Amino acid sequence: MQKKHVLIVEDEESLLKLETILLTVKGYEVTGAINGNDALEKLAAAKFDLVLLDIMLPDVDGFEVCRRIRCNPTTSEIPVVMLTARKSPEDQERGLACGANAYLTKPFKSAMIIELIDSLVYGSKAAEKP
Repeated sequence: MQKKHVLIVEDEESLLKLETILLTVKGYEVTGAINGNDALEKLAAAKFDLVLLDIMLPDVDGFEVCRRIRCNPTTSEIPVVMLTARKSPEDQERGLACGANAYLTKPFKSAMIIELIDSLVYGSKAAEKP
C-alpha cells in the first residue's frame, strides 16, 4: 500500500523537522514547505493527502493558502489542519471559515496531532491504518 503524502507548511525550521520526523515515524511520506508560495507550488506539482498548515508565514499567510487550496478544483478536497501559535477565538473562526478541517494551537501533543491526521486521511478506518 502506498504511503499517504502530507505537506507540512512551516517557516520555523526546527518545528518543520520535528513535525516531519513525527509523521515519517508514523508511516507518512512528508514534503516540507517554508512559506505559502512554496506550498502552493508544491500542491500544483504533486498529490497530497493532507496539508498541515502554519498561519504565520513570511509571504502568503496560512489563511490565504487555505482559501486558495479550497478554490482550486484539484486541491479543494484535501484536508487542511491549521497548526499555529495564534490562539484567539477570532483566528480560530477565521481558520475554519477559510476552509480548514481543524484548527490546533502550539504547543501541541504529538499523539493528538497523529490521531487527528489519521482520522482525516483514513476516515473511519483510522483504527485499521497499515
